[in-house]
Amino acid sequence: MKATRMIFATGAIAMAGYAFHLQGQDAPAEKKDAAASKAAFKEAYKVLMHPRCMNCHPAGDAPLQGDDSHPHTMNVKAGPKGEGFAAMKCTSCHQNANLPGENMPPGNPVWHLPPPEMPMVFEGKSPAELAAQLKDPKHNGGKTLEQILHHVSEDQLVLWGWNPGEGRTLPPLSHEEFVKQMKVWIDNGAEVPD
Repeated sequence: MKATRMIFATGAIAMAGYAFHLQGQDAPAEKKDAAASKAAFKEAYKVLMHPRCMNCHPAGDAPLQGDDSHPHTMNVKAGPKGEGFAAMKCTSCHQNANLPGENMPPGNPVWHLPPPEMPMVFEGKSPAELAAQLKDPKHNGGKTLEQILHHVSEDQLVLWGWNPGEGRTLPPLSHEEFVKQMKVWIDNGAEVPD
């Protein structure tokens, strides 16, 4: 009887040790789908290249405007903080909300361009170039992928793109679908498409 108890106790200790060992191991990593990541970015890219996004992410130091992405009238420049320059501040014309009427100045409480030290250019970028830029903290304003997802999900200026005022087209995906595609891209490794 004593020997049986000892064998049982030894077995119980061994099982407890094995269970403790398993708890200390990392859970197996979820399998990433590189093809799904690349396909999702190509879908999201359609939004990123739409005038609602690209007009505020130009190649030069001046915003673009209109559905044809022409240079902003009145020779507006980004300025040292992306908020305009001298008397030509963005908020001089762009109020807290869209002005009523077709093609009137759009508005948002935080209307601005990316700052010159981190211009975040979308204009003229291929899907591969833009994906590489967005995932690189040295070229995306120091953001993690989680912060990029938060930005496209909740930033009020991004959300404005789906409420741009009269006379402006909407991006080709709904905001919900755009965020979904960005999440699939990120969750599957933020792969750079070919």
